[in-house]
Amino acid sequence: MDPHVNPEEQHMAPPLSRRTLLQSAILAAAVPGIGGGVVAAASAVTLPPPAAWTLRPFPLDTVKLGSGIFAGKRQLMLDHARGYDVNRLLQVFRANAGLATGGAVAPGGWEGLDGEANGNLRGHYTGHFLTMLSQAYASTGEQAYADKIRTMVGALTEVREALRSDPRMLAVTGKWGGAHENVRGSYQYVDLPAAVLGGAAAITLSVWVKPTHNANWQRAFDFGNNTTRYMYLATRNANGVPRFAITTNGPGGEQALNGTAALPLNQWSHLAVTISGSTGTLYVNGTAVAQNTSMTLNPSVLGTLTNNWLGRSNFSGDPVFAGAFDEFNVWSRALTAAEITSLQTNEAKNSSAGLGNLASYYFFATTGGTFADASGRGLTATLRRTWGGPSHPGFLAAYPETQFIELESMTSGDYTRVWAPYYTAHKILKGLLDAHLATDDARALDLASGMCDWMYSRLSKLPDATLQRMWGIFSSGEFGGIVETIVDLHSITGKAEHLALAKLFDLDKLIDACTANTDILDGLHANQHIPIFTGYVRLYDATGESRYLTAAKNFWGMVIPQRMYGIGGTSTAEFWKARGVIAGTISDTNAETCCAYNLLKLSRMLFFHDQDPKYMDYYERGLYNQVLGSKQDKADAEKPLVTYFIGLKPGHVRDYTPKQGTTCCEGTGMESATKYQDSVYFKKADNSALYVNLYSPSTLTWSEKGVTVTQTTDYPREQGTTLTFSGSRAAFELKLRVPSWAAGGFKVTVNGSAVSGTPAAGSYFTVSRTWQSGDTVRVTIPFRLRVEKALDDPSLQTLFYGPVNLVGRSTSTSYLPVGLYANAALSGDLLPTLTPVSGKPLHYTLGGTEFAPFFEGTEDPTHAYVQRAEPRVVFGNTDSGVVNPARSDGTTLLDEIWAAAPFADKSALVTRVRSVVNAWVAAGLLGQADGEKVVSTAQGATFVP
Repeated sequence: MDPHVNPEEQHMAPPLSRRTLLQSAILAAAVPGIGGGVVAAASAVTLPPPAAWTLRPFPLDTVKLGSGIFAGKRQLMLDHARGYDVNRLLQVFRANAGLATGGAVAPGGWEGLDGEANGNLRGHYTGHFLTMLSQAYASTGEQAYADKIRTMVGALTEVREALRSDPRMLAVTGKWGGAHENVRGSYQYVDLPAAVLGGAAAITLSVWVKPTHNANWQRAFDFGNNTTRYMYLATRNANGVPRFAITTNGPGGEQALNGTAALPLNQWSHLAVTISGSTGTLYVNGTAVAQNTSMTLNPSVLGTLTNNWLGRSNFSGDPVFAGAFDEFNVWSRALTAAEITSLQTNEAKNSSAGLGNLASYYFFATTGGTFADASGRGLTATLRRTWGGPSHPGFLAAYPETQFIELESMTSGDYTRVWAPYYTAHKILKGLLDAHLATDDARALDLASGMCDWMYSRLSKLPDATLQRMWGIFSSGEFGGIVETIVDLHSITGKAEHLALAKLFDLDKLIDACTANTDILDGLHANQHIPIFTGYVRLYDATGESRYLTAAKNFWGMVIPQRMYGIGGTSTAEFWKARGVIAGTISDTNAETCCAYNLLKLSRMLFFHDQDPKYMDYYERGLYNQVLGSKQDKADAEKPLVTYFIGLKPGHVRDYTPKQGTTCCEGTGMESATKYQDSVYFKKADNSALYVNLYSPSTLTWSEKGVTVTQTTDYPREQGTTLTFSGSRAAFELKLRVPSWAAGGFKVTVNGSAVSGTPAAGSYFTVSRTWQSGDTVRVTIPFRLRVEKALDDPSLQTLFYGPVNLVGRSTSTSYLPVGLYANAALSGDLLPTLTPVSGKPLHYTLGGTEFAPFFEGTEDPTHAYVQRAEPRVVFGNTDSGVVNPARSDGTTLLDEIWAAAPFADKSALVTRVRSVVNAWVAAGLLGQADGEKVVSTAQGATFVP
């Protein structure tokens, strides 16, 4: 299925008309993607809900965020989205298609040719950005976002059309009127006929070039058969200066001429080479800069050559020339110095040299891809792409099809050659689908559907063994959440091929293991596999095949809590370690942010099928901690300011501009920040119940019930929320999530009256009634400070106050020793040991260290985990003077005493102290006298309730 070449020869107009044609060509190319096909903003399109979902989400436009931490973070991202020039994102797509880029500069990092792996992932960020814009438009209704979507969809439509065609001249202003530009990243070159050198012994080659990039070994021209027999003129050699070389014996046999200074970028320079007898001369801008009087080689000894190229090297690793060409002439004699000088101020036809008698190309403006030869020999030149072409129908990317083709024969990963092309395709596909759903732009749907048609045409022809091998390769075979998006698209198109395509991404080894609940995650790349399962859940929805859903549920349980850090993140340096190893993996590369994003999606999707509260407990944990904390709390026009890794190593400082920008995590971070409200409320499929999953200031418009629900709260700075109903009378169950950490005191009132029943932690509390306008529900959720212990080291702990992870702020790079029992409350709340910071909600100090919410996006050095240290037995801030003894497993006397909390009163606590002390004394773990001191200290201490 290699791309095919199907050039169409086109005859050019006479060179005399080139200035007129140039003017019209530049005008036509000035604003690609903006001129035609303008689509007015339209109402959103809704995906048909899967019948298998017992719960349904609400569209983003029906849930409005109120002021609070989510709205504040979101506004930073909305401002970034509104101000960013999307033509920068489109630059890599337009360049790849050989279209004008309007001078736009591609984003850095993974989106540029100079980024990691030469930008082999470029285009993915554009997909993320489209999704962000779509969510921003759906959430706010701001036309600015729809306008940007329209621009991007229009440009991508033009890009796909260009990729399906033979390359065409990109006309720019030249030295003498018109010129052809090779946009960097276009893979284009000019192919000359085999007879171009004419077997001449004496020769002059002359060309005007305007380099736009400083990569070494770009060729002005290269005539050869291979890397043994050739003649080239490089605009930059290894030292950055022009070099001419001719050889019949490879690089070691080159006879060369080297310039003395680099050619300036973005300026026209004239290069000429003459060979006559044993003398070769290199001219730069009319001045002879190098001469070799001992040359034994000339074009006649090379014979007829097969590869005669402008802008391309016979060495495949060399870059294609980036810049413009004007007037390439070849003469069968050595021009004099005076003739070379004449070419500096005149077109060749008006100079003393005249037009080249072997070849002469004006590069006059044309809408085609061929260039007429003015020498009279009729040697028409053709514009081509190094990867062949045109592309297959439906293909759309910011790089050629070659990555997809090469993956099919790979047996191991090498991201410098192939870097997750189907992952990148997923991001683009998702962005287009979201654009269609947000704006009803039919072009976006056509592009998305075409991409799936194209993928099916490739993958359906491959043996299953090839597919299984491909999808198991790190990271070249990574395909992200593409299955989910394909199934979503299928729900719109109804094309059988699209559902069949989704199943071609089955990774059977993984599905089978997870279906059997066999944990094989150790050593796997985390984010390569998490989003796979959102797709498999959607395949279950579409096919009813239970193995997909079973595998997804079991997989979730292998990650949460087995490989989960307290903030909800997972992975170390992108990979999973052995099950249950948390303390043993703490580093500065923990918790890749994409992993949290995708775990939230998976948890949400599983909850639609199975209303197990654990899924939404996790959702709250991941959202309120890692996801919120991954976004820096400041504005930036250039970057979204989102972390890649969130290191949990002591003293780690978060990096909000990772890897020079435009990473996968910055992409998912943009998406997260524009859909914070997507899981606050769900409804039962039959509209008989409303689930309140998150306590977040928001307003829900439930059209089917004619009801508006306004949630007023400053949660998590407030320990509770208020829900106010307006609109029509409506009967339904209100299901309020009781967090698993809410050990006691969860209370609900309706219109001031307590609702009967005992809410259980880790459940949903149901209030069933006919609701009417003015009804008010008050939910009280008392917080308490608690710790969560690392599974493999109970002494390594992270602090939580309600849903909020509290991190120490300290420059120390060692674990902070923290004692929390000193003034623990009878309820078991450890908070009284800490001191509140005045005027700063959720900020506390302990032992001179400030503890603050993880969700605050600062650059303070943080300690997410601390070393629990309770060296002495202390009650109510009264020190017994007794060393706190420990069992062999690390459990201390105080641990065992406080494990029985809450205590009804002080007497109950003292009774517990006496019982535990007696047991420890009997076991020889505590001396009798020390035991009596412990009991008496507890009796004399004053405790917070």
